[in-house]
Amino acid sequence: MKYPAFLIVAAFLCTALASALARAEAQAIRIVATTTDLADITRAICGDLAIVTSITTGQEDPHALSAKPGYVVSARDADLWIRIGMELEIGWEGPILRDSRNRRIQVGAPGHLDASTNVIRLDVPTQAITRAMGDVHPMGNPHYWLDPLNGRIVAKTITDKLCDLHPQHQDAFQQNLRNFQNDLDEHMFGQTLVARFGGAKLWRFLNDGTLKPQLAAADLGAGDGWYGLLEPYAGSYVVTYHRSWIYLLERFNLPVLAEMEPLPGVPPSGRHLAKLAQDMRDKQVRVILQEPFYNRKAADLLAKRSPATVLVRANACGGSAEATSYLAMLDSVIRGLHNALSNDTPQP
Repeated sequence: MKYPAFLIVAAFLCTALASALARAEAQAIRIVATTTDLADITRAICGDLAIVTSITTGQEDPHALSAKPGYVVSARDADLWIRIGMELEIGWEGPILRDSRNRRIQVGAPGHLDASTNVIRLDVPTQAITRAMGDVHPMGNPHYWLDPLNGRIVAKTITDKLCDLHPQHQDAFQQNLRNFQNDLDEHMFGQTLVARFGGAKLWRFLNDGTLKPQLAAADLGAGDGWYGLLEPYAGSYVVTYHRSWIYLLERFNLPVLAEMEPLPGVPPSGRHLAKLAQDMRDKQVRVILQEPFYNRKAADLLAKRSPATVLVRANACGGSAEATSYLAMLDSVIRGLHNALSNDTPQP
């Protein structure tokens, strides 16, 4: 039986394409990140050069994760393992790496990256840690990715590691880093300010406290980015469930009055909540911020006893329908804070 020429050509092209795709997948860098935010940033840097997976989904409390066989399978063939660090993964990273038997990604190996290496750290203990202090991390608060500047720093740390391991792709990695940082900078400050000053200079102004005078001298407003959204509410107090939002709130000068947990990792008590409600009334706190995986019963109780609104937001990419990427997650939280602080109705 003879087949038309076009069918023969089509079959040949399909076979060739499938073969090319298989070769590309075989040559791709295999990366496992411990969290969805690290995975999202890594994908932005790698583009099509890597297959990136994450251990967490963004919907769970990363402190409470347990090692599962599927995680070990993911790690077994990885070329690079990227962790948040600062002991966030202390309860489950060790067993996964051990059982993977993958020498490339063990702690201290070239294929193991601690993304916290260069970040700005908060809540680093200055005294001996005891059990009476609750679940305190000796290396500092590990939720650093919620500061957009730390996201920028982490992207550079990941890029440097990828360039070391795969120098043949360094031009692509560096260009992708520039694109990611520019996107983040425009989210933070708006396109107009980034075009005028450049993202790196704006971050420097913000860190040394000269951004407002610099903008005033140039006859410019606060911009239409995240900074411009929250700058009018600087100094407004916020209450959170766990001390996980400190990086984001400090970045925008929104002080945390207190946490609903009396100590890190200790559930809210009636006595603690009663005192907190009074403090919230005294300070006219308008926002209670917590993650979806915490029970909101305590938050709803505080909202009834104070002028505050409960704002539930994911603190990780994939943690909600809006948090489709690292930047989208931050955008959802920041716009929710703006709505609550401006007395607009935030999403529940």
